[in-house]
Amino acid sequence: MKPVDVILIAAVIAILAVAIRRFIGTATGTRDCCSGAKKKSNVKRFKATKIEDTNESHYPYQADFEIGGMSCEHCAESVTRALDSIDGTWATVSLAGGRAHVRSKSPINEDVYRKVVEEAGYRLVG
Repeated sequence: MKPVDVILIAAVIAILAVAIRRFIGTATGTRDCCSGAKKKSNVKRFKATKIEDTNESHYPYQADFEIGGMSCEHCAESVTRALDSIDGTWATVSLAGGRAHVRSKSPINEDVYRKVVEEAGYRLVG
């Protein structure tokens, strides 16, 4: 084998090792999906909530929030799950606009929404 072939094979093996490590970390939730950095231990993972009542007239309170820290669709989904975990809330999060549209059956308490967004590892901006 030529030295160039050995170098190429070694480079491919190194790239595969890094990719596999990152994939496993992301799949198990120990690494951030975007940066590959280790997740903070205080970040809460919210389960998906199926919104049964999608009749908008049942949600008289609405608000739009700017969300900081999202960089991919997985991030937007994490914020959606966090917001939907609040009883009587139905949220739609847009990665492109960096915004969350929240519908609620009861008056909106921004501090409650801020807290769950921060627990998920993101931030409510302004």
